Amino acid sequence: MARAKPDLPDAGAMRALVQAGELRVRVTPGARTESIAIIDGGVQVKVRAKPQDGAANTAVEALVAKALGIPKSHCRLLRGATSREKVLGVET
Repeated sequence: MARAKPDLPDAGAMRALVQAGELRVRVTPGARTESIAIIDGGVQVKVRAKPQDGAANTAVEALVAKALGIPKSHCRLLRGATSREKVLGVET
């Protein structure tokens, strides 16, 4: 059975939350489906990858880059490697 496509918000709404090249997100690793939701001005990211050996962080970077419509290389983890609250550096 094929995996469902991730549920992503509008790219313009995501770009509006980027401040000074940084985007703050709250991550839920090991989720059943991949999605990004904007809730109360914050970004909630759910990824399937487990938080082992940085797999969830890599998945978060790739999913956020896809939602923003930018290359994966323009989205990097700045802070929060082992925390659910992360700060991503974004080059738009």
